Amino acid sequence: MSLIDPPTQTESENKETNGKELENDTSESSSIPSYKFVNKNVSKLANLVPVAPSIPKSAVEKENTQRLIVILEAAPLETYKVGKTKDANYQLLNCDDHQNILRKMGLDFSESRPDITHQCLLSLLDSPLNKAGKLQVYIRTTKNVLIEINPQVRIPRTFKRFSGLMVQLLHKLSIRSSSGTEKLIKVIKNPVTDHLPTNCRKICFSYDAPTVHLQTWIRKSLKPNETLVVSIGAMAHGKDDFADSYVDEKIGISEYPLSASVACSKVCCAMEDIWGIL
Repeated sequence: MSLIDPPTQTESENKETNGKELENDTSESSSIPSYKFVNKNVSKLANLVPVAPSIPKSAVEKENTQRLIVILEAAPLETYKVGKTKDANYQLLNCDDHQNILRKMGLDFSESRPDITHQCLLSLLDSPLNKAGKLQVYIRTTKNVLIEINPQVRIPRTFKRFSGLMVQLLHKLSIRSSSGTEKLIKVIKNPVTDHLPTNCRKICFSYDAPTVHLQTWIRKSLKPNETLVVSIGAMAHGKDDFADSYVDEKIGISEYPLSASVACSKVCCAMEDIWGIL
């Protein structure tokens, strides 16, 4: 018996078959929705110049502008005078550099983690949401000091420089821009609710609360033109009762324990998707 080769397609048949496959691929891809986002800053970005966020400044603008407001609660920002000589200076207490001092004060090392606040600020202020002028950040320390962060401020990249900035802030009560015309970080009066818009929904992230899909929950719960206020604990661990006096609801956003900076990133990403910010 002789082996007979199977019939082969001609060149023209191959082209017809490939054409049909391409048509099928096109029809399948056309069913996937595509979103056309318009970059309003494209002309500015072409010059590689950082675009400062357009932020509401007057009381009326703050009241009527829909934003995300993040409150970093229970932030361990505390200064301590180190040394007894003339060269003694104030430093930001942290568990890496001041272990002996923390032992004398009877504090747990995990209670002195200002680096968590630093990580949160980097995540928040570097986000596209902040660059679009849709973010406001407040910090309330364990000593009940309330701090307002200007969205246009550039937080130092290193923790050492951040520590020096916080020491200066807690002693002088404000940090001005290089031109001196604007306060970039300042201590303001309590309570924090006095600085929130009337039309806002206040929530707190909690591991013990029922877990929800964050973006879906926001779409269903947030009313049109309503500002979302989120309280996040800027601490290693502890009770989440820091915002019980003013929040409307507590929700969980993951089945796993999350660091504060990851929680900040998740809520920023959710709002960016909802508001179409890339």
